[in-house]
Amino acid sequence: MAAGDLDQPADEHDRHRAATGHGARSHPAPAGLYRTGAGRALAIAVGLLFVLTIGGLVALWPGEPRSELSLGEPSLAATVVASDTVACGPVDQPCRRLRVRVDEGPDSGRIRTITLGPVELTADPAAGAKVRVTRNTGAPPEGATGLAAERYSFSDFDRRSSLLWLAIAFAILAVALTRWRGALAIVGVALSMLLITAFLIPALLSGSSPLLVSLVGALAVMFVTLGLTNGVGAQSLAAALGIAVSLLLATGLGYLVLELAHLDGRSSEFAPILNQASDGGLSLQGVLLAGMVVGALGVLADMGVSQASAVMALRRANPAYGMRELYAGAFAVGRDHLSATIHTLVLAYVGATLPLLLIVQSASVGLGEAVNTTELAEPVVATLIGCIGLVAAVPLTTGLAALLVSRVPAATLPEHGHVH
Repeated sequence: MAAGDLDQPADEHDRHRAATGHGARSHPAPAGLYRTGAGRALAIAVGLLFVLTIGGLVALWPGEPRSELSLGEPSLAATVVASDTVACGPVDQPCRRLRVRVDEGPDSGRIRTITLGPVELTADPAAGAKVRVTRNTGAPPEGATGLAAERYSFSDFDRRSSLLWLAIAFAILAVALTRWRGALAIVGVALSMLLITAFLIPALLSGSSPLLVSLVGALAVMFVTLGLTNGVGAQSLAAALGIAVSLLLATGLGYLVLELAHLDGRSSEFAPILNQASDGGLSLQGVLLAGMVVGALGVLADMGVSQASAVMALRRANPAYGMRELYAGAFAVGRDHLSATIHTLVLAYVGATLPLLLIVQSASVGLGEAVNTTELAEPVVATLIGCIGLVAAVPLTTGLAALLVSRVPAATLPEHGHVH
């Protein structure tokens, strides 16, 4: 390439490359990207954001937990041999009694009896069902009979094998349909969950600032997701900055609304347990905020990548498009995608609160009174904060991508995108 080519406008550059027979493979996307002022500026901004995220991970990485929460003895595998109904309690009500074979622990292979309680309030595992049981601490009193003589208690069904096979089926289907992209997506999900369980949750329990922890954790997950599924290029850079600004907006707004609405998380049924787990140093309001940020991240990432991909697809289809045309075309796509994504987010929170909605409906509680309760106000706030972040992500990411891509030769853009 002649030295003067670098000074040509993007559109003239594209026509020059086509006329001289240079294809899109002559220069990879990052090379064409970094030769433009907008590309370098965006790369520097995202690079600084990445460095700050790594610095935040290092500074906020949790140490040893303040306290260890005990939820009782660990459960053991068992198999139901028989199930029948017996009379129990002071009024001889019908109760469910199981005979189980303990498959782990000191009584492995032995048959034990477990009484669950009233049949209408307890699980009904059939013979052959895999269950989990817990060993009662201490030996039963001398001459004890009935419930007092039982050495084990029913914990729950053993669902681990079902969950494992479901995860395997999902992985096989994803890889079969999308090949290496599906494999990278699965790796990204695994790494994201690792970040949440190894950093975000322990950091919250250690008493670190929930605002900083949720932001840093969400940004780290974002970089992992974008890096694995989209690489480093115009699409990822524009999406990363758009998602980051939207996350910052959603986090700040969420913090403000939680304060104004007096939602502090103390009414949660898990509040006493969380206080015990963190030795009283955990901000329950911060847990609500972190949940909102993490809950919104998935749809924000999808929207950001989709908008950046739409801009690049328009640019490849018509290299003569400038920033205004790219923005208008991609924004029209984002507007349609936005309505569907908001619908998805709302339905996700409705599904999570469905049991509570059933109780509210059966009690004939009015809508105004129902949403005033903390149990419904929290998911309502989370949904609205996520929707506001989504609405902001569309113009932000579209504008950044249009500004960047309009100055990059169309032939250097990747051929594949994530467009809805």
